[in-house]
Amino acid sequence: MAPAASLASTPPGTAQARASAETRGLWLGLLGVAIFALTLPMTRLAVGSPEAPQMNTVFIAMGRAAVAGLLSAALLLARRAPLPQRADWLPLAVTAGGVVFGFPLLTSLAMRQVQAVHASVIVGLLPLATAAVAALLHRQRPSGGFWLCATAGTALVVAFAVLRSGTAGLALHPADLLLMAAMLCAAVGYAFGARLSQRMRADAVICWALVISLPLSAPLAALSWPQAPLPATAWGAFAYVSVGSMWLGFFAWYRGLALGGTVRVSQVQLVQPFLGMLASVPLLGERLDAVSIGFGLAVLATVALGRRMPVRPPPAPLAERPRPTS
Repeated sequence: MAPAASLASTPPGTAQARASAETRGLWLGLLGVAIFALTLPMTRLAVGSPEAPQMNTVFIAMGRAAVAGLLSAALLLARRAPLPQRADWLPLAVTAGGVVFGFPLLTSLAMRQVQAVHASVIVGLLPLATAAVAALLHRQRPSGGFWLCATAGTALVVAFAVLRSGTAGLALHPADLLLMAAMLCAAVGYAFGARLSQRMRADAVICWALVISLPLSAPLAALSWPQAPLPATAWGAFAYVSVGSMWLGFFAWYRGLALGGTVRVSQVQLVQPFLGMLASVPLLGERLDAVSIGFGLAVLATVALGRRMPVRPPPAPLAERPRPTS
């Protein structure tokens, strides 16, 4: 399999080509986010509630990784894909630790304790975390205006969470700590996966991360297999998080990050909580009101404004810098 030839990995010669690549990246990122937005509502459907538990949380996390891992192995074999380069194995392991194990397991544990609307808002901190990790990893230098927009969008999400906390005020639910840990795992996994996507196919990155996870995910899924009969809705939700959230969504997401830049495209995730809320209404019967819509539109405005703010590339290596003329 040849490395992905993209305008993100080979700097374009014109501003128009660069802008075109960035726009494609943003749209692909939005497609990935739309697929991911159903993850929390579907996970809630699959695990049930404390009063009516359904699937084991470990099975949800490891079962979906095992299903996606088997699909990935079949795809890689069908393409006769070569093994990753030696330098790619460690970043692949870090990616797997974040998005195959950390985020799915921690969110599955949390979703039995909190509503999908609440969880969607807490995970709304993920874009800022992803941008920060990516800026450090890729040595990019976002402008002050970009950070202002990113912080404003995050502040809107946090303000919405506080507003919806009712009599609890600023108090955190214990499950929120699990969600925050899940957010950090995802941010690291996204940043490392996007970096790999600059020299590998985007779908190959998630496929290899899932395949190298199979020695752990498959046995854990088998050991936690549900013992009691479960309704079709639970199995349907499990199928979605396995094929959509754990597999196909990453095809678009990592390609979008590679094309448009991780720092910039990561901000598209700010709309994910509100897309998740929209999905929770028909799927879970949760409530969506004018305040939720208003906050969602305000967050969209910060994403659109941040799109116009410059993100400077990393400085050129010392050997490539022009020498001063005497």
